Amino acid sequence: MPSNKSVSDAPIVQFTNCRILRDHRLQREDLWVREGKILNPEKLFFDEKGSADVQLDCKDSIIAPGFIDVQINGGFGVDFSLATDDFKLGIDLVSQKILSHGVTSFCPTLVTSPPSVYHQVLPQISVRNGGAHGAGILGAHLEGPFISKEKKGAHPEHCLRTFEAGAFQDLLAIYGTLDCVQIVTLAPEMRRSSEVIQELTKRGICVSLGHSVANLSQAEEAVQHGATFITHLFNAMLPFHHRDPGIVGLLTSDKIPAGRRVFYGMISDGIHTNPAALRIAHRAHPKGLVLVTDAMAGMGLAPGRHTLGQQVVEIDGLNTYIAGTKTLSGSVATMDTCVRHFQEATGCSVETALEAASLHPAQLLGIEHRKGTLKYDSDADFLMLNESLYVQATYIAGEEVWRQDVSGM
Repeated sequence: MPSNKSVSDAPIVQFTNCRILRDHRLQREDLWVREGKILNPEKLFFDEKGSADVQLDCKDSIIAPGFIDVQINGGFGVDFSLATDDFKLGIDLVSQKILSHGVTSFCPTLVTSPPSVYHQVLPQISVRNGGAHGAGILGAHLEGPFISKEKKGAHPEHCLRTFEAGAFQDLLAIYGTLDCVQIVTLAPEMRRSSEVIQELTKRGICVSLGHSVANLSQAEEAVQHGATFITHLFNAMLPFHHRDPGIVGLLTSDKIPAGRRVFYGMISDGIHTNPAALRIAHRAHPKGLVLVTDAMAGMGLAPGRHTLGQQVVEIDGLNTYIAGTKTLSGSVATMDTCVRHFQEATGCSVETALEAASLHPAQLLGIEHRKGTLKYDSDADFLMLNESLYVQATYIAGEEVWRQDVSGM
């Protein structure tokens, strides 16, 4: 049947023989796409009297929304915290390479750096749609330098900053611009952090709590002022204590403002978080869990010495340390690996594992009306996966941008 061209001349593609993740469950339905958007077939049939121009047999694949990585420091030899002459080529390389791991949108992340790095790098990061060239860029994640010296982790101590009398102006002076910034990680126990959180939130920037020695009441106050995220839960914060659970206590706090959800990032690589801790967090607050890779330049490369901003790091298998120490420093895990490990470690459903890398990060950033979902009229950014959650193909705006080489399957 020819499609009705009165509404649009764009071809309609019907993906058949698949299970679609929609409304929190896998449903045996077809997926319809036109002009980069998910199409409602009922409207097509009854309002437009149309049908598909192209039918694609998905061979019983799972179709899920594309993964969104809100904390990735680099990969494939590229470090987002280094101000190089070819920075744009580097970000293009990473955005292209992560397509094979199911990532269709991401937030390039800068660790604590000197002001000169922010001033050189941030103007070179621009929010853009994904496509054959690579995953879309949602804006930068600035992790530091307004963090705790005690919980600095792999961040260079000489670059750490506190808020002085200027507070928000101090932050602006360090970063130089907030035009492309999506997330800022800071330590909420710092003096004047509340006014900074309010100012950032006013500008639509997500504030995340991390690299911190905050107690629970300080963390709750930060949330009351607008913070909505926790950077890599359990890592670089006070350990859970039954009399003062610290930032971890936000997962079950009764002081969260009505209608607000606190999200938390987890590095599900089997290294940064013990599977038991992953299970505790997931069972305590399943709808807030956001999988992040925290991947750095060494992701996708051989073991050895690489960089993370101002630091030299060593990779040994999946372990990454500041050179000469046992301090963990980012990961080399890919997002699809994190999804599979999360599902295996927690025993959660396939739907839950996939939503932790798609729907939840989209909700965190307030873009769930167009990303992280396969609802009608949302962006047609999606993956085909097999039963074991290995990515077979990646689509952005309805176009295939990566496919597993059949010979390599």
